Amino acid sequence: MARALSNRNICQASFVTADFEGDWLASFGRPELRGVWLIFGESGSGKTHFALQLLKYLSGFVDRVAYDTVEQGLSLSFQRAWLDAEMAEIGSKAIVLDKEQMPELDARLRRRKAPKVVVVDSITALTGFARSTFAALTAAHPDKLFIFLAHEEGGKPYPTIAQHVRKLADVKVRVEGFRAYVTTRYSTDDGGGEPFTIWAEGASKYYGNKK
Repeated sequence: MARALSNRNICQASFVTADFEGDWLASFGRPELRGVWLIFGESGSGKTHFALQLLKYLSGFVDRVAYDTVEQGLSLSFQRAWLDAEMAEIGSKAIVLDKEQMPELDARLRRRKAPKVVVVDSITALTGFARSTFAALTAAHPDKLFIFLAHEEGGKPYPTIAQHVRKLADVKVRVEGFRAYVTTRYSTDDGGGEPFTIWAEGASKYYGNKK
């Protein structure tokens, strides 16, 4: 049984946050690099490119990051996205997991020098991913940050389990037209909640055509 926390425990607790700057601060605030974030949107909206940009930025705060390309695998399309995001710049700090499902990922994260931040792309491609699987994974690795990607259907994350993940996520990001719309629990007086432009030219064309 987990121990109960006293009023003093709560008031005196301290937390480590990442010192985000610039556009990242404006959108995310100053987050803890643990827990769960969710990125969702329709195909072709810029989800994967944004997730890679974000992972590259987060690599500046931790020793190692991982991208689990469950959906695309090591493919030409993923390679192009990786190169477009200039991920080679962070060298060995980043590893790619080729279609690694939850049991294998759980085992990997139990090893020494395991990645601190893991992007899982996407929930749709996970086999047998349910509330119990999600709860077990996050409970086993409370010091890790999991960033899940999901598709969108009717303006909501898809499949249904992704909606459950969204409810529990500390950061929720909806991507549309190469812009990321961020809802964060880490807003501060100097940042948090502003849209993030993933690709200026693409966003300009998308929203210009909507007028």
